[in-house]
Amino acid sequence: MPNIAVLTSGGDSPGMNAAVMSVARNAAYYGLSLIGIKRGYNGLLGRSKNPEDDYVRMHLDTVLDIADLPGTWLRTARCREFLDPEVRERAVKTLHNLDVNGLVIIGGDGSFNGAMRLCELGVPCIGIPGTIDNDLAYTEMTLGYDTAVNVCVDAVRAIRATSRSHDRPHVVEVMGRDCGDIALATAEATGSEIVVVPEVKWKVDDVAAQLNRHIAQGNTRATVVVAEGCWRSMAPFDVYKFLLPYGKEVYQGEPMTANRFASVLKRKCGMIEARSTVIGYTQRGCSPTARDSMFAFEAGAMAVQLLKQGISNQVIGVKNGRTFHMPIDKALAEKKHFNKKLFRLINSL
Repeated sequence: MPNIAVLTSGGDSPGMNAAVMSVARNAAYYGLSLIGIKRGYNGLLGRSKNPEDDYVRMHLDTVLDIADLPGTWLRTARCREFLDPEVRERAVKTLHNLDVNGLVIIGGDGSFNGAMRLCELGVPCIGIPGTIDNDLAYTEMTLGYDTAVNVCVDAVRAIRATSRSHDRPHVVEVMGRDCGDIALATAEATGSEIVVVPEVKWKVDDVAAQLNRHIAQGNTRATVVVAEGCWRSMAPFDVYKFLLPYGKEVYQGEPMTANRFASVLKRKCGMIEARSTVIGYTQRGCSPTARDSMFAFEAGAMAVQLLKQGISNQVIGVKNGRTFHMPIDKALAEKKHFNKKLFRLINSL
């Protein structure tokens, strides 16, 4: 195998650079050349005027210092065109022209689907799960999840300190489009009183009742942690109609947000001064924790070893605290199970 390649795809996550560095170190150990593909699958489509803008020959002196960097040094992007079989044929031709005999793909479920299609076309691929949401069912953790949780925990602890000072409840929105793992872990680690996630249907009035219960018990600075995707699992609630009589500036037809939710709770809970914070992209843009960096190192090493052994169409994950690999199709077929027992415990105390 004269060359292997690596790319990062989809949303960036802390630890992607550490995984790329691990792939580079292990490739060098086995005497393999490494090519970095830029901007995910887009880099395989030859869109740039200069080939150097689509890929780069990677050497140890290039990547040894990137492991702790936030973001992804190779850049990333989504590539919907990759759903087209003709586009995938172009990507395979690019890899053949580069004399690439194996590809390591760091990304989420969409990236893994692309890897599976490339395997069908004869390109050996290994996937490393890079997504902060922890939304891949086959693995206990995905690259970046631990970092994202720690960022949220630090933020919520700071918010709870000022909430205590002013006796104000606070709505904190964390990432999690379809998966509430970050919200659940953050609430558990910080002692937050209420958590709302996409996996469980909920009503605004029920959350307001929970908050009123805490206020009645003397807790006037409860924290409500919400995952960004929870608004889709919310029972119908006309924010415009509710807030308009209070003179709140709202726009008809717009959806619920963390800020509007705090305004609603303020008016449903005795006009207590509820506030809101959206933690946002700071969850993606931080240096990886030790746990994410360790997983990145082990995953990168395993990916190169599998390709060297002629093993393909696999994804790497963590089970019972140990790094393992399994076929891509079986991994993607597994269903995510949300921890409703823990969810109910947090919301009932």
